[in-house]
Amino acid sequence: MDPTELVARLQGLHAESFGWALSQCGWDEPEAEDVLQTAYSRVLAGEARFGGRSAFRTWLFGVIRRTALEAARRRRKDLQRTVSLSAVQDVAQGGEGPESRLERSEAVRSLRAALRRLPTRQREVLHLVFYQDMTIAEAAAVMEVSLGSARTHYKRGKAGLRKLLKEVGPGERPQEER
Repeated sequence: MDPTELVARLQGLHAESFGWALSQCGWDEPEAEDVLQTAYSRVLAGEARFGGRSAFRTWLFGVIRRTALEAARRRRKDLQRTVSLSAVQDVAQGGEGPESRLERSEAVRSLRAALRRLPTRQREVLHLVFYQDMTIAEAAAVMEVSLGSARTHYKRGKAGLRKLLKEVGPGERPQEER
């Protein structure tokens, strides 16, 4: 697509795109502005290319959605670092966090270790459904697989995760394959 035509199409869809970005960012305007700017940059730099398999608007909204998901992941990682730093500061100041926090963090570590042992597609669909609150159909679209394939990966992923978690007791970590 010609760059001037691309810019014209982006400009024509700007209001709708901003509304979509807002909804994807939990109505946080500064975050939505950042997400939309990043999405536009990817489109204009050729990192995201319109292949004509759908309407331009549908494709653009997909780019915005993926960009928002990436931004949300970055925010969660930043939050996790902040929470971890807070826990370290609590201990350094002589205070102990509640015992339940330790148990919860051990359970999270066990879950993450088990998830890492699953095949990539199973891990991806479980993440999208459980952590990103997507339907299996939405996860299939993001993963660019058929709905039937996504359902199969979802079902097998849940079964595999259940098996891996039963292999270990609470607080234990499943052996990671290398």
